[in-house]
Amino acid sequence: MSTSTTKPRLVSPNFITEIIDEDLKAGRYQKIVTRFPPEPNGYAHLGHAIASYIDFGIAHDYGGECRLRMDDTNPEAEKAEYAEALIADMRWLGWDWGPEVSYASNYFEQLYQMAERLIQKGLAYVDSVSPEEMARLRGTVDKPGTPSPYRNRSVEENLDLFRRMRAGEFPNGAHVLRAKIDLASPNMKLRDPVLYRIVHAEHYRTGQQWCIYPSYDFAQATTDALDGVTHSLCSLEFVDNRAIYDWLMDHLWGEPPLHQTPRPHQYEFGRRSLEYTVVSKRKLRKLVEGGYVRGWDDPRMPTLAGQRRRGVRPQAIRRFAGQVGISRTNRTVDIALLEGAIRDDLNTTAPRVMAVLHPLKVVLTNLTEPRTVSLPYWPHDVIEESPDGLVALPSGERVRPEEAVRQVTLTREIYIEADDFALNPPKGFKRLVPGGTVRLKMAGVVRCDTYQTDQNGQVTELHCTLLEEAKAAGVIHWVSASEAVPAEFRLYDRLFTVPHPEAEAKELEDEHETPDDHDFLRFVNPKSLEVVHGYIEPSVLKDPKETRYQLERNGYFWQDPLDSKPEALVFNRIVTLKDTWARTAAREQEAKRTGEAKTPASAKVSSPAPQSEPQLTPKQQSVLQNFMAQGIHEAEARILAREPRLADFLLQAAQSAPLSALAHWVVNDLGAALRSGEAKIAPAGLAGLVRLLEAGEINTRIAKDVLAEALQTGQDPLEIVQQKRLRQVSDLGALEPIVERILAENPDKVAAYRAGKSGLMGFFVGQVMRETQGQANPKRVQELISRKLG
Repeated sequence: MSTSTTKPRLVSPNFITEIIDEDLKAGRYQKIVTRFPPEPNGYAHLGHAIASYIDFGIAHDYGGECRLRMDDTNPEAEKAEYAEALIADMRWLGWDWGPEVSYASNYFEQLYQMAERLIQKGLAYVDSVSPEEMARLRGTVDKPGTPSPYRNRSVEENLDLFRRMRAGEFPNGAHVLRAKIDLASPNMKLRDPVLYRIVHAEHYRTGQQWCIYPSYDFAQATTDALDGVTHSLCSLEFVDNRAIYDWLMDHLWGEPPLHQTPRPHQYEFGRRSLEYTVVSKRKLRKLVEGGYVRGWDDPRMPTLAGQRRRGVRPQAIRRFAGQVGISRTNRTVDIALLEGAIRDDLNTTAPRVMAVLHPLKVVLTNLTEPRTVSLPYWPHDVIEESPDGLVALPSGERVRPEEAVRQVTLTREIYIEADDFALNPPKGFKRLVPGGTVRLKMAGVVRCDTYQTDQNGQVTELHCTLLEEAKAAGVIHWVSASEAVPAEFRLYDRLFTVPHPEAEAKELEDEHETPDDHDFLRFVNPKSLEVVHGYIEPSVLKDPKETRYQLERNGYFWQDPLDSKPEALVFNRIVTLKDTWARTAAREQEAKRTGEAKTPASAKVSSPAPQSEPQLTPKQQSVLQNFMAQGIHEAEARILAREPRLADFLLQAAQSAPLSALAHWVVNDLGAALRSGEAKIAPAGLAGLVRLLEAGEINTRIAKDVLAEALQTGQDPLEIVQQKRLRQVSDLGALEPIVERILAENPDKVAAYRAGKSGLMGFFVGQVMRETQGQANPKRVQELISRKLG
């Protein structure tokens, strides 16, 4: 079996697909089966969306199957509400897992029987020490564990106690079932891990039928095998748990009830976190319970329920997950990638309409009769008419011509945005000023003759003349004061004011402030929701409630599915039209550079754009400028200036390699591990790896794979390169026979290349890279192929 050729591929080639390709080539499996196993103790979030995309996407690409399985082995934290929400979210994303959802709880009896089998083999025992004593007996990284006094209980005694545990004779914590593996193992996970524990709590599916429950490690491996999984994919924090997974399969697979299932294997990929938010269920629960948001489906939340209520389409989430990709290292994803995916999805599907969010009344003094104006829903996109008389919209949908436009009425009194008028305009202002002109969208030019103010000097009304023929530099949108529909607009923004709220909280602890699990809440953005009341054109009343709109110059919006009613419309802002955070940051940076004053407050009536990050301290600003002067990109230099832990690591590594070449690796590939204190690589180790890369002895792919392995094992990167002979092959004499053989095996593609299809160069280079397992120098390969093909 090979990758499906009838369906477009969802997941780009990566180290996992290479493993699958080799497994299929070797005939190890007839069908690829993956699984997505969320624990129903909270709502699915964007991290789950990325993981599910990998699991379901790989199954799709190989014409296989993916199981949706609830990992429901912890009755104290799990609820039917969460399980139902997870299923609804996965269905909303468009995933297909067949007729039934799988549950670990479906297999409780089989899992129990397998645990008894381990006891009978002398591979598991009932331990009766306290949790604290068990932790002490396990030893440390430098000291082997000490056997529990109960480790040598007889098989008969262990079976008796385990069966009495099941019967409910003992209280919580009295006993646990442990695997008997290796108390001296350098992998702490193998020091007799717990397989079962006593929990007297009602399970949301099995009720009080059980009072002992399997651990994560025991349940994952065994239920994978029972579900027929071939490739068990999980995030990188479970890399050490893989040893338990393999141990269980070594001793249970091939025996009933696992004698007719393929043997599963676990593979880990890097976890993806997201800027300006958190995806820890525990921290998300604190946001909900603390009243910082209005529930799990609050549109500011990274939960899929929140994103769905905000108006994000599942197509955008899948686009985003596909762009994130798979690698061996943990990474924090720029939230602009998510926002860009949402904009790209809505750009061709959302009709354009006009709404005024901060209304300022305008009286057109010379307009005696209303005028009807025909406006296209997609004014800047080509809409082609087909032979059947229908027009094709940018989304590909075909409609009648009259459905591609709507009628709006220009009346004597209209509303415009308050910040489209300025008494003291800033330089370059191209909208309305006293005595100035501006074009109303598709409705003519107006000149402001007079204006009225209230007792505070706030402009409340403009009197303008509608001109038949006049020039105007700017164009503004508007709505009829008498025909527009009043509406509430909820302007959602990023939930936190800093990209890494958890890391910032960690810094507070490092600076000897009182550590507090709530520290990340300090960075909740007080402007993450602004509620305004304005008006929208009445054409929206004719459309389905779920229609997403691009409101001219205001962003993408849709009606809140719960709160919006025909008599009281409520619109959620899905995303702004542009990345306002990046634009604001750039504007502030330019103002600092040039010394220009900020825009006067009188120039704008609406709230200012959000601040991208808190201001850097003078010391941080100095660090930023120093790093930039040494060739580091501003975005990376800014992170380094704010995070001393990363900067210190970089400076130590820079003693042995170019600082500018190291910065990207420290920020993007090591950032998460350094922030968490889990980085197992020394600065000198990274420097040695980068020196090899700069010298052309290895390529970027090799460097990433070696770095990922070094992070997991703590081994020096240079030793990994040496042991695995990973140095890049640049010798033309070694590459030439490989290139010649590939060209000889593909005469049709050689002819096509010589006929002008130069894009086939990528195919030839890719074949050589695959043949050399990624060790060939791609530049030398391309030079050699170019020479061979003339």
